[in-house]
Amino acid sequence: MEEITHRFVETNGIRMHIAERGKGPLVILTHGFPELWYSWRYQMVSLAKAGFHAVAPDQRGYGQTDRPEPIEAYDIFQLTGDIVGLVNALGEDRAAIIGHDWGSVVAYHCTLFRPDLFPAVALLSVPFLPRVGGNISPTEIMKKIYGEEVFYQVYFQEPGKAEADMEADIRKTMLSILFSLSGSAPPEKRWRYVYRKSEKLLDTYFLPEKPPDWLAEKDISYFVHEFQRTGFRGGLNWYRNIDRGWALTPFLEGAKLRQPCLFIAGEMDPVIRMYRKPLESLETSVPNLKGKAILPGAGHWVNQERPEEVNQLLVKFLKSLSLLPSPSPPEVA
Repeated sequence: MEEITHRFVETNGIRMHIAERGKGPLVILTHGFPELWYSWRYQMVSLAKAGFHAVAPDQRGYGQTDRPEPIEAYDIFQLTGDIVGLVNALGEDRAAIIGHDWGSVVAYHCTLFRPDLFPAVALLSVPFLPRVGGNISPTEIMKKIYGEEVFYQVYFQEPGKAEADMEADIRKTMLSILFSLSGSAPPEKRWRYVYRKSEKLLDTYFLPEKPPDWLAEKDISYFVHEFQRTGFRGGLNWYRNIDRGWALTPFLEGAKLRQPCLFIAGEMDPVIRMYRKPLESLETSVPNLKGKAILPGAGHWVNQERPEEVNQLLVKFLKSLSLLPSPSPPEVA
């Protein structure tokens, strides 16, 4: 990681840690839960080599970035405001944005809220999710769908509950999550996103005897070190704003994502089963969809599990958008 540099910027009222590499058109990479800038380590190298300025922040509540105390400090306007402020802090007037998991949600909201700043977007794992209409909040819909069982996003709503589960043994937590959502886990050891009421969070994950091949011990150690220092409350607070975000954005009902967009996911990712209908309707909700790549055998952490394939897809997509400056014409004597 010696070629990736680090610094802090002030954005949207918080101090944000960013990792960056390369020079050229700006590309922002937003991570998911429970992750860090580090999840983009492979993409940063590839994007820099391709002529882009790759910037991956620890997002609000994570890593070395500030972790405000109020739950409402993590609503979708604050999360996107952080990224808008990051672009401004870097002195740029536009940026392509690439998001994974919750970072995908931040990325597509950035493009909806500020299309002038974000001319292109790539979404990994989580597709564009059109706003749910009607008068029933998302968590109430979740409760109605799953009945006597508990959907994981509902489990996360009570402050302190999931934190106690996850922080009891952070290495076990991180290794179990990274393994159970990956393509390395056999069917009987994959994450279940619906719980019985008697279960705790980690009952739905499986701890492998050793890390999967795509995950080095130094990678686990980085995640563990950071979450031992910060805990998981910041990231969990994003989930606790699902209803608030819905209530604040009625103007997004019917909105389509109109920027050029690339979608990438792993075939074994439980999230694309969870969001099967939005995935199937991407061509309608994202009229300028440039590609929908489902990588065989890969799971949720597709950018870490299959970095070479993901890098090729991202670089090809970004170069197709003419974000790179054209070569200067030869001088005429």
